[in-house]
Amino acid sequence: MRVFSSPLKFITAAAVVAAVGFSAPRSAQADVPTLNLFIWSSYITEAIIDGFELQCGCKVVETDYESNAEMAAKLKAGGDSQYDVVVPSSYYVPELADEGLLQPLDHSQIPNLTNLFPKFQNPTYDPNDKYSVPYQWGTTGIVYDPAKIKNPPDSWSILYDPKVNPNYPFVIPKGEGRDQIASACAYLGYGFNCSEQSQWIAAAKLIVETKKRPNFAGFVDETPARDQMKSGLIAVSTAYNGDIASCYADGSCKNLKFFLPKEGTEIWVDTMAIPAHAPHPDLALQFINFILNAHVGADLSNFNQYASPNQASQQYLTGILNTELITPTDEDNKRLQFLKPLQGAQYKLFNQIWTSVLQ
Repeated sequence: MRVFSSPLKFITAAAVVAAVGFSAPRSAQADVPTLNLFIWSSYITEAIIDGFELQCGCKVVETDYESNAEMAAKLKAGGDSQYDVVVPSSYYVPELADEGLLQPLDHSQIPNLTNLFPKFQNPTYDPNDKYSVPYQWGTTGIVYDPAKIKNPPDSWSILYDPKVNPNYPFVIPKGEGRDQIASACAYLGYGFNCSEQSQWIAAAKLIVETKKRPNFAGFVDETPARDQMKSGLIAVSTAYNGDIASCYADGSCKNLKFFLPKEGTEIWVDTMAIPAHAPHPDLALQFINFILNAHVGADLSNFNQYASPNQASQQYLTGILNTELITPTDEDNKRLQFLKPLQGAQYKLFNQIWTSVLQ
Protein backbone atom coordinates (compact mmCIF):
# COMPACT_ATOMS: atom_id res chain seq x y z
CA MET A 1 0.00 0.00 0.00
CA ARG A 2 1.09 3.51 -0.72
CA VAL A 3 2.60 5.26 2.29
CA PHE A 4 3.95 8.68 3.10
CA SER A 5 6.83 9.96 5.15
CA SER A 6 6.30 10.19 8.87
CA PRO A 7 7.15 13.29 10.89
CA LEU A 8 8.85 11.12 13.50
CA LYS A 9 12.60 11.47 13.86
CA PHE A 10 14.82 9.13 11.89
CA ILE A 11 16.91 6.52 13.63
CA THR A 12 20.57 6.23 12.74
CA ALA A 13 22.19 3.36 10.92
CA ALA A 14 24.44 2.80 13.91
CA ALA A 15 21.39 2.48 16.15
CA VAL A 16 19.88 -0.10 13.83
CA VAL A 17 23.06 -2.14 13.80
CA ALA A 18 23.42 -1.87 17.57
CA ALA A 19 19.86 -3.13 17.98
CA VAL A 20 20.52 -6.11 15.73
CA GLY A 21 23.72 -6.87 17.51
CA PHE A 22 26.69 -6.64 15.19
CA SER A 23 28.08 -5.29 11.98
CA ALA A 24 30.27 -6.87 9.35
CA PRO A 25 33.30 -5.05 7.94
CA ARG A 26 32.94 -3.54 4.50
CA SER A 27 34.71 -5.30 1.67
CA ALA A 28 36.61 -3.46 -0.99
CA GLN A 29 34.10 -1.63 -3.19
CA ALA A 30 34.60 -4.00 -6.13
CA ASP A 31 33.71 -6.98 -3.95
CA VAL A 32 30.60 -5.51 -2.33
CA PRO A 33 27.50 -7.61 -3.19
CA THR A 34 24.35 -5.72 -4.13
CA LEU A 35 20.77 -6.24 -2.96
CA ASN A 36 18.27 -4.90 -5.49
CA LEU A 37 15.15 -3.80 -3.60
CA PHE A 38 11.91 -3.07 -5.50
CA ILE A 39 9.51 -1.39 -3.07
CA TRP A 40 6.66 1.10 -2.69
CA SER A 41 7.91 4.68 -2.52
CA SER A 42 8.61 6.18 0.91
CA TYR A 43 8.23 2.78 2.58
CA ILE A 44 11.61 2.31 4.30
CA THR A 45 14.09 4.62 5.99
CA GLU A 46 17.61 5.27 4.81
CA ALA A 47 18.77 4.39 8.31
CA ILE A 48 17.33 0.87 8.04
CA ILE A 49 18.94 0.41 4.63
CA ASP A 50 22.25 1.76 5.93
CA GLY A 51 21.99 -0.54 8.93
CA PHE A 52 21.57 -3.59 6.72
CA GLU A 53 24.48 -2.49 4.55
CA LEU A 54 26.69 -2.20 7.63
CA GLN A 55 25.64 -5.60 8.93
CA CYS A 56 26.01 -7.54 5.68
CA GLY A 57 28.89 -5.63 4.12
CA CYS A 58 26.76 -5.05 1.03
CA LYS A 59 25.10 -2.29 -0.95
CA VAL A 60 21.33 -1.81 -1.35
CA VAL A 61 19.97 -0.32 -4.58
CA GLU A 62 16.37 0.81 -4.07
CA THR A 63 13.90 1.19 -6.94
CA ASP A 64 10.39 2.48 -6.16
CA TYR A 65 6.96 1.82 -7.63
CA GLU A 66 3.52 3.33 -7.06
CA SER A 67 1.15 0.38 -7.54
CA ASN A 68 0.98 -3.40 -7.46
CA ALA A 69 0.13 -3.36 -11.15
CA GLU A 70 3.32 -1.46 -11.95
CA MET A 71 5.38 -3.90 -9.89
CA ALA A 72 3.75 -6.98 -11.44
CA ALA A 73 4.16 -5.66 -14.98
CA LYS A 74 7.87 -5.09 -14.35
CA LEU A 75 8.33 -8.63 -13.03
CA LYS A 76 6.47 -10.11 -16.00
CA ALA A 77 8.70 -8.13 -18.35
CA GLY A 78 11.84 -9.75 -16.97
CA GLY A 79 12.23 -7.97 -13.65
CA ASP A 80 12.07 -11.31 -11.85
CA SER A 81 15.75 -11.69 -12.76
CA GLN A 82 16.61 -8.07 -11.95
CA TYR A 83 15.36 -7.64 -8.37
CA ASP A 84 16.17 -9.54 -5.17
CA VAL A 85 13.28 -8.42 -2.95
CA VAL A 86 9.84 -7.11 -3.93
CA VAL A 87 7.00 -5.92 -1.69
CA PRO A 88 3.65 -7.06 -3.15
CA SER A 89 0.34 -6.64 -1.35
CA SER A 90 -1.12 -9.87 -0.03
CA TYR A 91 -3.74 -10.39 -2.73
CA TYR A 92 -1.05 -10.20 -5.43
CA VAL A 93 1.09 -12.97 -3.93
CA PRO A 94 -0.96 -15.95 -5.25
CA GLU A 95 -1.06 -14.47 -8.76
CA LEU A 96 2.68 -13.86 -8.86
CA ALA A 97 3.41 -17.31 -7.43
CA ASP A 98 1.09 -19.08 -9.88
CA GLU A 99 2.78 -17.31 -12.78
CA GLY A 100 6.16 -18.56 -11.60
CA LEU A 101 7.44 -15.11 -10.70
CA LEU A 102 8.25 -15.86 -7.04
CA GLN A 103 10.45 -18.51 -5.47
CA PRO A 104 9.59 -20.46 -2.31
CA LEU A 105 11.33 -19.12 0.78
CA ASP A 106 13.91 -21.16 2.68
CA HIS A 107 12.57 -20.72 6.21
CA SER A 108 15.73 -22.16 7.71
CA GLN A 109 17.46 -18.96 6.61
CA ILE A 110 14.84 -16.73 8.26
CA PRO A 111 15.00 -17.58 11.99
CA ASN A 112 13.22 -14.32 12.89
CA LEU A 113 10.01 -15.70 11.36
CA THR A 114 9.16 -16.81 14.89
CA ASN A 115 8.85 -13.12 15.83
CA LEU A 116 5.64 -12.83 13.80
CA PHE A 117 2.20 -12.94 15.37
CA PRO A 118 0.71 -16.43 14.86
CA LYS A 119 -1.98 -15.08 12.49
CA PHE A 120 0.77 -13.85 10.17
CA GLN A 121 2.67 -17.16 10.18
CA ASN A 122 -0.08 -18.94 8.26
CA PRO A 123 -2.16 -16.33 6.39
CA THR A 124 -4.95 -17.37 4.04
CA TYR A 125 -3.40 -15.61 1.04
CA ASP A 126 -0.10 -17.54 1.40
CA PRO A 127 -0.38 -20.61 3.67
CA ASN A 128 2.66 -21.06 5.91
CA ASP A 129 4.31 -18.00 4.34
CA LYS A 130 5.55 -20.19 1.49
CA TYR A 131 6.32 -17.32 -0.89
CA SER A 132 6.10 -14.18 1.23
CA VAL A 133 6.65 -12.72 4.68
CA PRO A 134 4.54 -9.87 6.12
CA TYR A 135 6.19 -6.44 6.07
CA GLN A 136 3.48 -4.04 7.33
CA TRP A 137 -0.28 -4.22 7.67
CA GLY A 138 -3.18 -1.84 7.96
CA THR A 139 -6.80 -1.12 7.18
CA THR A 140 -8.79 0.80 4.59
CA GLY A 141 -11.55 3.07 5.84
CA ILE A 142 -13.31 6.38 5.36
CA VAL A 143 -11.89 9.81 6.18
CA TYR A 144 -14.30 12.74 6.36
CA ASP A 145 -14.63 16.33 7.53
CA PRO A 146 -17.02 16.40 10.52
CA ALA A 147 -17.51 20.17 10.16
CA LYS A 148 -19.24 19.51 6.83
CA ILE A 149 -20.80 16.08 7.24
CA LYS A 150 -22.44 15.86 10.63
CA ASN A 151 -22.60 12.51 12.44
CA PRO A 152 -22.62 10.20 9.40
CA PRO A 153 -23.26 6.49 9.92
CA ASP A 154 -20.19 4.25 10.01
CA SER A 155 -21.13 3.00 6.59
CA TRP A 156 -20.16 3.00 2.92
CA SER A 157 -23.35 5.02 2.49
CA ILE A 158 -21.22 8.13 3.02
CA LEU A 159 -19.98 7.48 -0.53
CA TYR A 160 -22.95 5.82 -2.20
CA ASP A 161 -26.09 7.32 -0.64
CA PRO A 162 -26.67 10.91 -1.81
CA LYS A 163 -28.89 11.51 1.22
CA VAL A 164 -25.88 11.14 3.54
CA ASN A 165 -23.75 13.65 1.60
CA PRO A 166 -25.90 15.61 -0.85
CA ASN A 167 -23.67 18.66 -1.21
CA TYR A 168 -19.99 18.37 -0.33
CA PRO A 169 -17.30 17.28 -2.82
CA PHE A 170 -16.01 13.72 -2.48
CA VAL A 171 -13.75 11.41 -4.46
CA ILE A 172 -13.24 7.72 -5.06
CA PRO A 173 -9.59 6.66 -5.35
CA LYS A 174 -8.76 5.40 -8.83
CA GLY A 175 -6.57 2.49 -7.82
CA GLU A 176 -6.90 -1.01 -9.26
CA GLY A 177 -10.61 -1.30 -8.49
CA ARG A 178 -10.48 -4.04 -5.88
CA ASP A 179 -11.36 -1.87 -2.88
CA GLN A 180 -13.78 0.24 -4.89
CA ILE A 181 -15.88 -2.63 -6.26
CA ALA A 182 -15.67 -4.37 -2.89
CA SER A 183 -16.96 -1.30 -1.04
CA ALA A 184 -19.90 -0.95 -3.43
CA CYS A 185 -20.65 -4.67 -3.05
CA ALA A 186 -20.59 -4.33 0.72
CA TYR A 187 -22.98 -1.37 0.59
CA LEU A 188 -25.35 -3.35 -1.64
CA GLY A 189 -25.35 -6.25 0.80
CA TYR A 190 -23.23 -8.69 -1.22
CA GLY A 191 -20.35 -8.60 1.24
CA PHE A 192 -16.97 -6.98 0.89
CA ASN A 193 -15.46 -10.04 -0.78
CA CYS A 194 -18.09 -10.39 -3.49
CA SER A 195 -16.91 -12.67 -6.28
CA GLU A 196 -19.83 -13.21 -8.68
CA GLN A 197 -19.97 -11.47 -12.05
CA SER A 198 -23.51 -10.26 -11.39
CA GLN A 199 -22.41 -8.70 -8.09
CA TRP A 200 -19.46 -6.94 -9.71
CA ILE A 201 -21.71 -5.56 -12.43
CA ALA A 202 -24.22 -4.28 -9.86
CA ALA A 203 -21.39 -2.65 -7.91
CA ALA A 204 -20.00 -1.12 -11.10
CA LYS A 205 -23.41 0.33 -11.96
CA LEU A 206 -23.63 1.88 -8.49
CA ILE A 207 -20.24 3.54 -8.92
CA VAL A 208 -21.19 4.79 -12.40
CA GLU A 209 -24.37 6.32 -10.94
CA THR A 210 -22.31 7.80 -8.11
CA LYS A 211 -19.93 9.56 -10.48
CA LYS A 212 -22.90 11.33 -12.11
CA ARG A 213 -23.69 13.17 -8.88
CA PRO A 214 -22.89 16.91 -9.04
CA ASN A 215 -20.65 16.80 -5.95
CA PHE A 216 -18.54 13.87 -7.21
CA ALA A 217 -15.05 15.33 -7.70
CA GLY A 218 -13.57 12.45 -9.67
CA PHE A 219 -11.47 9.31 -9.48
CA VAL A 220 -8.29 10.47 -7.80
CA ASP A 221 -5.07 8.70 -6.82
CA GLU A 222 -4.35 8.33 -3.11
CA THR A 223 -1.75 11.10 -2.88
CA PRO A 224 -3.90 13.92 -4.32
CA ALA A 225 -6.95 12.58 -2.46
CA ARG A 226 -5.07 12.87 0.82
CA ASP A 227 -3.85 16.37 -0.03
CA GLN A 228 -7.35 17.49 -1.08
CA MET A 229 -8.78 16.22 2.21
CA LYS A 230 -6.13 18.09 4.19
CA SER A 231 -6.69 21.32 2.25
CA GLY A 232 -10.48 21.13 2.55
CA LEU A 233 -11.14 20.82 -1.19
CA ILE A 234 -13.09 17.60 -0.60
CA ALA A 235 -15.02 16.31 2.39
CA VAL A 236 -14.93 12.51 1.98
CA SER A 237 -12.56 9.87 0.62
CA THR A 238 -11.33 6.40 1.39
CA ALA A 239 -7.96 6.28 3.15
CA TYR A 240 -5.41 3.97 4.72
CA ASN A 241 -5.26 4.18 8.50
CA GLY A 242 -1.49 4.74 8.50
CA ASP A 243 -1.79 7.79 6.26
CA ILE A 244 -4.31 9.29 8.68
CA ALA A 245 -2.05 8.44 11.61
CA SER A 246 0.83 10.27 9.93
CA CYS A 247 -1.14 13.44 9.31
CA TYR A 248 -2.61 13.29 12.83
CA ALA A 249 0.95 13.14 14.13
CA ASP A 250 2.11 16.18 12.16
CA GLY A 251 -1.12 18.09 12.80
CA SER A 252 -2.04 18.51 9.14
CA CYS A 253 -5.40 16.72 9.40
CA LYS A 254 -6.33 16.95 13.06
CA ASN A 255 -9.80 18.21 12.06
CA LEU A 256 -10.63 15.01 10.12
CA LYS A 257 -12.18 11.77 11.36
CA PHE A 258 -11.70 8.16 10.27
CA PHE A 259 -13.87 5.05 10.59
CA LEU A 260 -14.10 1.45 9.39
CA PRO A 261 -17.45 0.87 7.61
CA LYS A 262 -19.79 -1.51 9.40
CA GLU A 263 -20.57 -3.48 6.22
CA GLY A 264 -16.96 -4.65 6.04
CA THR A 265 -13.65 -3.37 4.74
CA GLU A 266 -10.12 -4.47 4.00
CA ILE A 267 -7.31 -5.58 6.22
CA TRP A 268 -4.28 -5.53 3.95
CA VAL A 269 -0.78 -6.84 4.31
CA ASP A 270 2.24 -5.78 2.32
CA THR A 271 4.76 -8.58 2.09
CA MET A 272 8.38 -9.28 1.23
CA ALA A 273 9.03 -11.84 -1.49
CA ILE A 274 11.94 -13.01 -3.64
CA PRO A 275 11.51 -13.05 -7.44
CA ALA A 276 11.94 -16.41 -9.13
CA HIS A 277 15.28 -15.59 -10.74
CA ALA A 278 16.62 -13.09 -8.22
CA PRO A 279 20.36 -12.51 -8.76
CA HIS A 280 21.17 -12.63 -5.02
CA PRO A 281 18.59 -14.84 -3.24
CA ASP A 282 20.82 -15.55 -0.23
CA LEU A 283 21.27 -11.83 0.38
CA ALA A 284 17.51 -11.41 -0.02
CA LEU A 285 16.89 -13.95 2.75
CA GLN A 286 19.32 -12.05 4.98
CA PHE A 287 17.42 -8.83 4.31
CA ILE A 288 14.04 -10.39 5.12
CA ASN A 289 15.44 -11.79 8.37
CA PHE A 290 16.92 -8.37 9.20
CA ILE A 291 13.55 -6.63 8.76
CA LEU A 292 11.98 -9.22 11.08
CA ASN A 293 14.34 -8.27 13.91
CA ALA A 294 12.26 -6.88 16.79
CA HIS A 295 13.98 -3.48 16.89
CA VAL A 296 14.14 -3.04 13.12
CA GLY A 297 10.47 -3.99 12.78
CA ALA A 298 9.57 -1.39 15.40
CA ASP A 299 11.69 1.28 13.71
CA LEU A 300 9.93 0.52 10.43
CA SER A 301 6.46 0.94 11.93
CA ASN A 302 7.44 4.01 13.95
CA PHE A 303 8.44 5.58 10.63
CA ASN A 304 5.55 4.39 8.45
CA GLN A 305 2.84 4.68 11.12
CA TYR A 306 1.44 1.29 10.07
CA ALA A 307 0.93 -1.73 12.30
CA SER A 308 3.74 -4.23 12.62
CA PRO A 309 3.07 -7.96 12.05
CA ASN A 310 6.06 -8.53 14.33
CA GLN A 311 4.92 -9.57 17.81
CA ALA A 312 8.41 -9.06 19.20
CA SER A 313 8.36 -5.43 18.01
CA GLN A 314 5.26 -4.38 19.93
CA GLN A 315 7.05 -3.29 23.10
CA TYR A 316 9.13 -0.80 21.09
CA LEU A 317 6.26 0.90 19.24
CA THR A 318 5.52 4.51 20.11
CA GLY A 319 2.72 7.07 20.12
CA ILE A 320 -0.29 6.61 17.88
CA LEU A 321 0.76 3.05 16.98
CA ASN A 322 -0.67 2.00 20.33
CA THR A 323 -4.14 3.45 19.60
CA GLU A 324 -7.26 1.92 18.05
CA LEU A 325 -6.60 3.78 14.80
CA ILE A 326 -3.65 1.48 14.11
CA THR A 327 -4.57 -1.54 16.23
CA PRO A 328 -8.30 -2.18 15.70
CA THR A 329 -10.56 -3.27 18.54
CA ASP A 330 -12.09 -6.75 18.67
CA GLU A 331 -15.33 -5.24 17.36
CA ASP A 332 -13.54 -3.55 14.48
CA ASN A 333 -11.68 -6.77 13.67
CA LYS A 334 -15.02 -8.40 12.89
CA ARG A 335 -15.39 -5.93 9.99
CA LEU A 336 -11.98 -6.64 8.47
CA GLN A 337 -11.37 -9.05 5.60
CA PHE A 338 -8.46 -9.97 3.38
CA LEU A 339 -9.26 -9.38 -0.28
CA LYS A 340 -9.38 -12.74 -2.01
CA PRO A 341 -6.98 -13.10 -4.95
CA LEU A 342 -8.34 -13.11 -8.49
CA GLN A 343 -6.71 -15.27 -11.11
CA GLY A 344 -7.01 -16.21 -14.75
CA ALA A 345 -10.32 -15.50 -16.47
CA GLN A 346 -11.81 -14.06 -13.27
CA TYR A 347 -8.98 -11.53 -13.04
CA LYS A 348 -9.42 -10.49 -16.68
CA LEU A 349 -13.19 -10.12 -16.25
CA PHE A 350 -12.76 -7.96 -13.17
CA ASN A 351 -10.31 -5.67 -14.96
CA GLN A 352 -12.73 -5.29 -17.87
CA ILE A 353 -15.52 -4.28 -15.51
CA TRP A 354 -13.35 -1.78 -13.63
CA THR A 355 -12.03 -0.28 -16.86
CA SER A 356 -15.61 0.29 -18.01
CA VAL A 357 -16.33 2.15 -14.76
CA LEU A 358 -13.44 4.55 -15.33
CA GLN A 359 -14.41 5.38 -18.92
